[in-house]
Amino acid sequence: MKKSFLIIGAGEVGLAMLNSLHDYQEKHGQQLEIAVLVQPLVNSAARIKNNPRFANVKVEAVDLVNENIQNLIAVFEKYDTIICCSGFSTGRGMQVKITNAVLDAGVRRYVPWQFGVDYDKIGRGSAQPSFDEQLEVRDLLRAQHNTHWIIVSTGMITSFLFREDFGVINLSEKKISALGDWQNSLTLTSCEDIGNLTIEILFHQPEILDQVVFIAGDTLTFEEMFHKLEGLFDMGFDRKVWDIPQLEKDAKDNSDNVFSRYRLVFTNPGVTWPLSDTFNYQNKIAAVGFERWIKENIL
Repeated sequence: MKKSFLIIGAGEVGLAMLNSLHDYQEKHGQQLEIAVLVQPLVNSAARIKNNPRFANVKVEAVDLVNENIQNLIAVFEKYDTIICCSGFSTGRGMQVKITNAVLDAGVRRYVPWQFGVDYDKIGRGSAQPSFDEQLEVRDLLRAQHNTHWIIVSTGMITSFLFREDFGVINLSEKKISALGDWQNSLTLTSCEDIGNLTIEILFHQPEILDQVVFIAGDTLTFEEMFHKLEGLFDMGFDRKVWDIPQLEKDAKDNSDNVFSRYRLVFTNPGVTWPLSDTFNYQNKIAAVGFERWIKENIL
């Protein structure tokens, strides 16, 4: 098997993936061909080239949005495995464009940007229109048999939960707001674990192909989050519930606000799963839970 990897994007998840590939080859004494696709801007390439850990990483400078699909194919066909870490910020239709280019290039394995919820379970027509495109990507992958695919479902990226503009946990105001109900739960995975576990999945034997793989750092209810926050910070937190009617009204009245839509969609089934169902639990791979993430990143 060729062992060439192209990481699309060098944001938070892309860098975690690059670090995990670097660590994997160091740990196992393997020489991997690793490349990263970034926007053709000087600072984008410099962030990779100036990092000594990535001294042997090839940089592909490509404008994903404006590049035609034939030129994307010419880049993609050089690699055995492509991992897309360029998410919704690239704009509507980009995940389908990237997937079509990957399939037309005849790439052997593809990990699409699906690092999130169980889109099959949520279905089309949810409060978050970009989720429908994720289902289009799944349809494209499942309709063909030339390129193997692995979808890694992570739940919410842990750091997103602490964004004050998302509004669920506001540390500056010491406040937590439950989405829908205190007994509703979320599955959370850190960026570092998304990188580590995706690479573990890709190198797992027997090989994992053409399936959705669930991972998680933690799954817990909003009630459990509240008590853990009070214990960790040794102080009281204010708390409130955004019930479904209020969330629906907010999403309707503020349709241009991505966080209003996210708050509603994260009350749906498909945003949470038991740790016992995850690849990391079943393979006894440690992952960063809610409390540990706070201790390592905030406290």
